[in-house]
Amino acid sequence: MAITLYDATAALFIQTLGAMEGFLKRGQAHFEDNNIPLGDILETRLFSDMLPFRYQVQAAIGHSAAAIEGVKGGVFKPPYGTPTSDYAALQAEVAAAVAKLKAYTPDEVNALEGKDVVFQIGDAQVPFTGEGFLLTFSLANFHFHATTAYGILRSKG
Repeated sequence: MAITLYDATAALFIQTLGAMEGFLKRGQAHFEDNNIPLGDILETRLFSDMLPFRYQVQAAIGHSAAAIEGVKGGVFKPPYGTPTSDYAALQAEVAAAVAKLKAYTPDEVNALEGKDVVFQIGDAQVPFTGEGFLLTFSLANFHFHATTAYGILRSKG
């Protein structure tokens, strides 16, 4: 059985972001049931030198839907998110990313193989092929940030 770029990226992103929708909903219920303001989680970090929950959710989106857009456009810049997003906005951002990913056809994503893309951070630029970038850079970062967001939420019950 052959695995396509679509299978290894977009389909996986959809599945995991769907799980994020679930744990964000469950987290909301926990906070509401325990009279804890939803805003309390937004700046929570596992360690003081790590980026907060809000960023972890937005980075997972950035390394999924925005990564595919970056490859399509030829340049990917790291996502920094919107520092004013509240919990409901994060839920909406995840839902929008899922919708964007579901709109891609397998042929559209598979066509990104061999496409040149540059990872740009500040003045530094690192060249990749589309599949190299998605499979070796974005996929690892996506899983890291999704898992970290879950871990932060779990740390609060």
